[in-house]
Amino acid sequence: MILRGAGVVDGRGDVFDGPVQFDDGRIASIGDSSPSRADEEVVHLDGYTVLPGIVDAHVHFSLSGEASIEDVTTTSDAELLFTEIANARRTLEHGVTGVRSMGARGLDVALARAIERGDVPGPRTVANCASITITGGHGHHLGREVDGPEECRRAVREQRKHGAQFIKFMATGGVTTPGTDPETLAFTPEEIHAIVDEAHRRGIHVATHAHGAEGIRVAAEAGVDTVEHGTFLDDGAIEAMLDEDVTLVPTLAAPHRILHNGERATAETLAQSNEVYDRHRESFRRAVEAGVRVAGGTDAGTPFNHHGSNLVEIQFMARHGMSPVEAITAMTGTAAEAIGLDDAGVIAPGYHADLVVVDGDPTADIAALDDIETVVKGGEVVAGTPLPDLGT
Repeated sequence: MILRGAGVVDGRGDVFDGPVQFDDGRIASIGDSSPSRADEEVVHLDGYTVLPGIVDAHVHFSLSGEASIEDVTTTSDAELLFTEIANARRTLEHGVTGVRSMGARGLDVALARAIERGDVPGPRTVANCASITITGGHGHHLGREVDGPEECRRAVREQRKHGAQFIKFMATGGVTTPGTDPETLAFTPEEIHAIVDEAHRRGIHVATHAHGAEGIRVAAEAGVDTVEHGTFLDDGAIEAMLDEDVTLVPTLAAPHRILHNGERATAETLAQSNEVYDRHRESFRRAVEAGVRVAGGTDAGTPFNHHGSNLVEIQFMARHGMSPVEAITAMTGTAAEAIGLDDAGVIAPGYHADLVVVDGDPTADIAALDDIETVVKGGEVVAGTPLPDLGT
């Protein structure tokens, strides 16, 4: 199929007029396409924009926006897997064709395999098993609790044994876990070094949940690959991220959702979110101005942060320090590269034909992302209007 007439945002920072040609689930050519066979369909999409399928670098399929994570701790594995399947489908249908799923009881790995086989619909998924945290630390409800460098190494080996494609650990406390402090370093530096070293020795990347500056700095100096949230960045933390080429996944949507649903949030979660909200946005601005690489991620599943609303993260990034094209790139090509999602997030020959068609031009008005018309994964329409029906 050839798409003509639409503007194209390629996921690498370039914007051009089509066409885009795809075949057998892959992009065949861009910019200069002619039918390769007599019956090849040509669709004219004047007034629309074609983007790569969105890549969300931070989701929780096991959570569905509950007021408290404790609401799901008594859920059985079977029930939780059904929840994950539903959330994956909803995510795909709203334009997200790739994710990094942050793990819960090892179910994310099973879900990723089912999606890859085509058993259930969902985005291409890079999956963790369970996040590593200190005893009683952030996310301990669904995580793997450890103490000491040797237990940290053992936990990484366990996760890899069970199929984890990356490791996540909690360098600091968190907003949604009672009794933990987002600004306080949870692990010792020796424990963090053990986690990162063991994961890299096993050939997988490492993400760390980190709000406080000290946790960010220590994790960056240990060689972590991505910092999730980065709420309280200071000059030292930013310098460490730049020196070690660490990617920031800011998840700006997460505190926004809590504050805008304050009447339903738990008292502690609301208080924590009030504390972090303005500082979070300022940290993001400082990171962008300093040149820190940013990959878009939403923290979808956390309180009131529902799956399917993922694209609002692009709008938040565009409002708080990035241009629209930079924000789109952060949540397409950069995110795909950061999470190791090969051949995704970019409109270029050889890449997966994962596409989103929107009505209007989001590079001029980022709100155009509210008007998704069609979602394509692997060259097949998976949600929205069939492409020929959009044609003029």
